[in-house]
Amino acid sequence: MRLTILGGGGFRVPLVHRSLLAGGDCTELVLHDTDPARLAVVASVLSAQSEGVPGAPAVRVTEDLDEALRGTDFVFSAIRVGGTAGRVQDERVPLAEGVLGQETVGAGGVLYALRTVPVALRIAERVRALAPDAWVVNFTNPAGMVTEAMSRVLGERVIGICDSPVGLVRRAARAAGADPDAVTYAYTGLNHLGWLTSLRDADGRDLLAALLADPDALTSFEEGKLFGAEWLRALGILPNEYLHYYYFRRETLASVQAAAETRGAFLDQQQGGFFARAAPLTGDPAAVRELWERTRLEREETYMAESREATGGWQRESCDLDGGGYDQVALALMRALSGRSRREGARLILNVRNAGTVPALPDDAIVETVCEVDGGGPRPLPGAALGEAELGLMLQLKAVERAAVEAGAEGSHRAALRALALHPLVDSASVAERILRRSGY
Repeated sequence: MRLTILGGGGFRVPLVHRSLLAGGDCTELVLHDTDPARLAVVASVLSAQSEGVPGAPAVRVTEDLDEALRGTDFVFSAIRVGGTAGRVQDERVPLAEGVLGQETVGAGGVLYALRTVPVALRIAERVRALAPDAWVVNFTNPAGMVTEAMSRVLGERVIGICDSPVGLVRRAARAAGADPDAVTYAYTGLNHLGWLTSLRDADGRDLLAALLADPDALTSFEEGKLFGAEWLRALGILPNEYLHYYYFRRETLASVQAAAETRGAFLDQQQGGFFARAAPLTGDPAAVRELWERTRLEREETYMAESREATGGWQRESCDLDGGGYDQVALALMRALSGRSRREGARLILNVRNAGTVPALPDDAIVETVCEVDGGGPRPLPGAALGEAELGLMLQLKAVERAAVEAGAEGSHRAALRALALHPLVDSASVAERILRRSGY
């Protein structure tokens, strides 16, 4: 089986490869990227990781998209249009107007989508032409919007993934004293805008209610520390960590504005420095891998630092620093779709077509929800109905997402303006206009 990674020179690609080595899931791994220097560095890390591992997949690199796609079985799309320098602009331009700029949230997320959607659509068209039976697993942010755009071409053959929801489930289960692999749960929303509405143990006992009633347990994990026990009990459900930008927008914005640099600027310097130091070492794969591991740990330690700073400056738990969330979700999905899952179908939280899951949304709208997956694809499961507040926020963000996809697909300035001005974290249509103008759209 052949797996192609688009964005194969990306910093986190070795995490996918590491999981492939453990699972024996494919015989050939094709890395595609438009940057040959980054491809060479990542290939060197992979060489060190596969040293002495029996059955390691053959690794091939290419800068030719059609060559990478032709005849492949699975495509992992992990591109970053504009690189980390583009992310820096997406963050700084909105912040200069006094609104949040973040890779997937607020004006920054919309700007990133406007730049990425046209490229994602061209990729989808080439997949349809050259590998029509392939499954596309979309890592590319903003994942919900990019998956929705690609689904216009590929239909149900594209599935978006994110490690944030499953991380919430596992952390909540541990805090409730349960085995994370034995719980059942309901989760519904959009990418980076979802809620855990049910959590039960193997005997069907309600773990969520007990967790919400225990302040010590509730504040023992990341989401509890971010949101605070009082607010979580008021909500009665557990929000995805990215909802901190909405529920505590003033505090988070102040923290971002007070920081010496944005998250994007930090990653631009960190990753740029890594690739610059690693490039001369590609002949020594072990040294490149060691450098990559040190850089990865620093990246994980600083994840969502501005939100943690806004809630007391606490440090992440060691169990959340191993990274690899995306790769584990992606490979579990790949195994289920190819019939290689250890179970009779896997249960995963995915970005898929709504298909009636949220009756207020169109059937073709992409939502993030719990699915059963087997060789026939993912099937969204019925979940607990969202409250009016959650549904209202979800509907407003879906209007933003669909306007951004329209703008990216058709080059519509009016749709781009709607996407920005309707976002709940952008407080003025005039501000939206200025952001668009300063960003060159």
